[in-house]
Amino acid sequence: MTTLWATIIILGVLITIHEFGHFIAARSVGVRVERFSIGIPPRFLTLKSIDDAMEFNLFFFSWSSEGLRWKSIYKKIIRRPGRIASNTEYVLALLPLGGYVKMAGFIDENMDADIRYEKYEFLSQPLWAKIWVLSAGVIMNTILAFFLFASIGYYQGLSEISDKPFISDIVDGHPASVAGINPGDKIVNINGQDIQTWKELSEIINSNPDTKLDFTIDRKGTLETLSITTTSNIRPGTNGMDTLGVIGIYPEVVYKDLTIKEALAIGFSRTLGSFQMIFDSLKLLAYGSASVKDFGGPIMIAQLAGQTAEAGMVPFFTFMALLSVNLAFLNILPIPGLDGGHIFIHLLEGIIRRPLTLRMRIAIQQVGMAFLLLLMITIIFQDILRLFN
Repeated sequence: MTTLWATIIILGVLITIHEFGHFIAARSVGVRVERFSIGIPPRFLTLKSIDDAMEFNLFFFSWSSEGLRWKSIYKKIIRRPGRIASNTEYVLALLPLGGYVKMAGFIDENMDADIRYEKYEFLSQPLWAKIWVLSAGVIMNTILAFFLFASIGYYQGLSEISDKPFISDIVDGHPASVAGINPGDKIVNINGQDIQTWKELSEIINSNPDTKLDFTIDRKGTLETLSITTTSNIRPGTNGMDTLGVIGIYPEVVYKDLTIKEALAIGFSRTLGSFQMIFDSLKLLAYGSASVKDFGGPIMIAQLAGQTAEAGMVPFFTFMALLSVNLAFLNILPIPGLDGGHIFIHLLEGIIRRPLTLRMRIAIQQVGMAFLLLLMITIIFQDILRLFN
């Protein structure tokens, strides 16, 4: 049950924010929005702006001459004298896991080619207005991620590794644990060299793999000497792979409260870092170091939503922020059917100084949607295999 409601909340918020971005951007440049829908059909609640009123409808199963049908079972006209209709229908669908904004004069995945080139239609707008409307969803998802990261940073504070040579934790079975070092111990000397900082401690241990070292520790005011033989660990270095000495200890972590300014800076850096992480993952995919099997789809998203919800508020909203960045990044890719694909087409028209024919637009959309459908099927298939494995 936790997985279900967590998935609904995360996807509902992210998709609503995304579509709301398109909605307000379209309205800001005079494009008529015919429908603003949250959720997957069928419709459950609708509210439509008409002259001098708002029309409300509730939909459910009902018997008619044609049998059992999903139709409006309750209708009410809410009078608003003097109100000028925007002709926008606001829809809350039965399953809040999707959403869309239908704009007049916009060719989307529905392949609606009813274009009259009226001044309120999308295709009648200047290039800058089209790009603004198309990119607004991505912008809103990015702003949401920034806001969540900044809020988490302000709430949680910033964790920093203390430079003092205190041991906060040890790894069972590693040399430090075997030798008898305990959490809370302070290392004051190694092989006759006084230790003042964690950096000095790390440099000596790392530079002596598979070497016996004499450690002087301060344990609650009492000095003790322990002999510890380091083990080796191979890690990527500046000139290839480096062999480092390790004993299995962790430094102290201290938490620092953040000012609002510092939290905003954290929000910016984490949002930027999340975009960089996705870009690096795609580079690995392009170079063959990763495969589609390493990417998750809706099943993995649902699993992680449930796990982070059970882990607490901070992991849950952190996952929401990361997913919001992923949604923004995915949508800005120049693939037909996505926001980035639409932007690419309109930029292309700006370069060639003439619009593509409706037939060509629809053909491009169909190719893009076919590609996205194939990609989604592949990822869902990998999700299912991962689930059974």
